[in-house]
Amino acid sequence: MPVPDGLEGMRVDAGLARLLGLSRTAVAVLTEEGAVLLDGTAVGKSDRLPAGAWLEVELPEPARPLTVEAQPVEGMEILYSDDDVVVVDKPVGVAAHASVGWTGPTVIGGLAAAGFRISTSGAHERQGIVHRLDVGTSGVMVVATSERAYTLLKRAFKQRTIDKRYHALVQGHPDPSSGTIDAPIGRHRSNDWKFAVTSDGKPSVTHYDTVEAFQAASLLDIHLETGRTHQIRVHFAALRHPCCGDLTYGADPRLAERLGLERQWLHARALGFAHPADGRWMEITSDYPKDLQYALEVLRSA
Repeated sequence: MPVPDGLEGMRVDAGLARLLGLSRTAVAVLTEEGAVLLDGTAVGKSDRLPAGAWLEVELPEPARPLTVEAQPVEGMEILYSDDDVVVVDKPVGVAAHASVGWTGPTVIGGLAAAGFRISTSGAHERQGIVHRLDVGTSGVMVVATSERAYTLLKRAFKQRTIDKRYHALVQGHPDPSSGTIDAPIGRHRSNDWKFAVTSDGKPSVTHYDTVEAFQAASLLDIHLETGRTHQIRVHFAALRHPCCGDLTYGADPRLAERLGLERQWLHARALGFAHPADGRWMEITSDYPKDLQYALEVLRSA
């Protein structure tokens, strides 16, 4: 349909929420999935609705609400907890929360099984979730256990006042050995499950320093200024230095086999944030899991 009279100039999320009777959060999810087009081009939630533009919205099939199932998560450690937050060391193979098509363990399910009360803010299946790690990425993750913490931490992530540090083992040797990657990221044009550096993508900034260099790879300390999906994997793949073991983004399968890797070598090493209750600065770190440590030992022994 053409953009209706009265909606022109409004933000996409506000205009479509009024038009379709959806929440602005639901519209934001649709835009993230590329399901909202203006004159054939995908738009973001904060873009404006121009008068006379042709509007296309692809709505998903109605689904039954996802439920949070209390399920113990093997290997998930509690690094810190109090009345406002719980910080976990997420193992590989664990999702942050339930989603359509995912039947494996989740951080929320593991916390429920451990007796934690999670903030009721957010969609039901991801209550308390203020940020996420990919299923194939291990490391530090914070979950809100109070409504105050949920609001303040969500705001802190949006305003980029959270210090997110990752360690990644990438193929080869980035040149320069320390630097910044400033390249927009959008959906891959031929694969719905991948992302890529695209001219019309969202602004994405990654800072990195080389910690240790090996013959075939480099261990990097990475600071994310933005938090796009697959950001580290996409940025270093674009430089032709994909994360070791990341076959989705072009890693060498022979090197992955030699290092014993069945996933990308990427670990959320540390998370720093102002505590939502009293503002004190907290920084919590996570040790490398066994599979990532083994890969380093193979490289060092060579």
